[in-house]
Amino acid sequence: MTQARSLSVDDPAADCPISPEALGRIARADSETLTVLVDGIPEATRARLAVYLYGRSHTHELGVRIAATCEGSTLRRAAGLVGNTLYDLSRRPYAPPSYGSHRTQTGRISLGGPRLDSRHG
Repeated sequence: MTQARSLSVDDPAADCPISPEALGRIARADSETLTVLVDGIPEATRARLAVYLYGRSHTHELGVRIAATCEGSTLRRAAGLVGNTLYDLSRRPYAPPSYGSHRTQTGRISLGGPRLDSRHG
């Protein structure tokens, strides 16, 4: 019995589990078309694809959306704790990652430097 290799977002050598052509169609698809495209992919492959996409910043949201089409147990088999986290994320409204950014108190940023008081000039 052969065991499928477990994928992880920490594994930079992990290859995409679908063809580049199929990946391109999925990446460009609108919501309705995406549903049709992923319905034709076996669940275990969808789970690996979700992990693969989630691990890349530019396809993070797409990974979460595809994970929503998978059972938690399938995602856990594909990626362990990462799969479990991905399952939880896919069952909530999507919130883009903040990457540690924060806003200033006023929310305003000046690119012009400090203002000079005309009385002191």
